[in-house]
Formats: sequence, structure tokens, C-alpha cells
Amino acid sequence: MHTRDARRSDLASDCANCFGLCCVALPFSAAAGFPYDKPEASPCRNLSGDFRCGVHADLRERGYTGCTVFECFGAGQKVSQRTFSGADWRSAPGSARDMFASFGVMRRLHELLWYLTEALERPEAEPLHAELRAAYDRTERLSLGTPEELKAVDTDALRGEAALLLRRASGRVREGAPGPGEDRAGADLMGARLRKADLRAACLRGAYLIAADLRGADLRTADLLGADMRDADLRGADLSGALFLTQPQANAAKGDASTVIPEVLDRPAHW
Repeated sequence: MHTRDARRSDLASDCANCFGLCCVALPFSAAAGFPYDKPEASPCRNLSGDFRCGVHADLRERGYTGCTVFECFGAGQKVSQRTFSGADWRSAPGSARDMFASFGVMRRLHELLWYLTEALERPEAEPLHAELRAAYDRTERLSLGTPEELKAVDTDALRGEAALLLRRASGRVREGAPGPGEDRAGADLMGARLRKADLRAACLRGAYLIAADLRGADLRTADLLGADMRDADLRGADLSGALFLTQPQANAAKGDASTVIPEVLDRPAHW
């Protein structure tokens, strides 16, 4: 069972308090884990009147694997309940476009807050905590803005600045950790045979691990920020203390009962 403090809970999706924003605002394609093409700002055909998914229990079986991978990092309920004070896009259609735009910005801000939260939780990064706290507070303030203020946020610039700080925090955590600590940042490891590989303290940020064979691999304290883990085989792998691993990454991979993941993440149902 995962352990998640209040701050982390605010950065996880709560569909019961969201107006199905991911099911409406975002486009999806039959070529990317969905059974049909849907344009942005258009409700999914399975979205019910109470903003619930009518096929949630068997999404994968019906071809909606893209839905099972997605995570809004709590952006949906924040936009629904705070930014727009509980006024949904159906009852206030005039604000729908602004609500959908706010959702996109909020998700990027909340994903950044997830990374900054993790860095702040790492005692090895304590010398950077003041800078990390300042970055967290700034990002949090921006997330509390009005729809007009959210629209003006340059999330690319914000995340670019934070990336340098997160890289430094990662270095402090990994430099004192056991393991070879290889730098494979951005490496093309698609389909790579890495079964039982010693990847402890490795930098794999931005690496392409699509369909990589990582069965039994040791990924303890590896930096996985932004790594593409679609269909990566993590059966029996140990990701204890892995840095910046997110729920979407875990959801996109293959695992089993013996796969070890950080306690703050939920074990994907398809594992």
C-alpha cells in the first residue's frame, strides 16, 4: 500500500471532484492507445452525464490503454473546484474553452510540483532545499492564479529553470548512492536487452526505454525524469528510491507482483 502525505495527495488525480476534463479537453488518436480519433474540446463518447467514465472498469479491454496511462497530477480537481469554483463546462459553456486551457497549464504546473516535492523529500539534497522551496512556492502561487493569469504562464521557461535545479538535486542523491552511476541521459535504449542490468544510481533522464527488457534490473536510485517507459518490461525489477518516477511512467510499463516501485506510487492494475 502506498504512503502519501497531504501534499502528494493534492498532486494525484481525484476524478470524483473533477468535471471529466481529461475526457473532454484533450485530443486522442487511434494510433496512440485509443480505439478512435477524438479532437480536443470534444467529450469522449464514454463520458456520462455525471462526468464519470462509462467503461472505466474495462478500459484496456476496450482499447483505451491511453486512458489507463494518463495522470493529471491533481490538475483536474483543482481547475474544477478552485479555479472555476465548481462551475462545470456543461452548465457554463461560455467558460469551457478557458477551463480546458487552464487544465493544460495546471497539469504542467502540478507535474513540476511533483518533481520539486520529491527533491524536497530527499535528505541528501538538503543543501538545495532553500532553492527548491523557493521554486516550489513560486510554482504553487502560479497554480492559484485566475484563468487569465494561468494562460499567461510560460510553463516551458518555468520547467527549464527548474530542470537545472532538479538535476543538481539528482546529482547529490546519486553521488552518495551505491552503484556504477552511469550517465545514460537521453540514450536510445528502445528494445535494449538490459535484463538484470546494474543500473543503480544511473542517470536515465529523457532516455528512450520503450519496450526495453529490464526484467530483474536494479534501478535503485536511478534518475528516471522524463524517461519514456512505454512497454518497458519491469517484471522483477527493483526501482526502490528511483528518482522522479511518475505514475504515468509506471502505468505505461509492464510489471508484476515482484516489481518494486516507490511507495508514493500506486501499483498499476494491469501488473
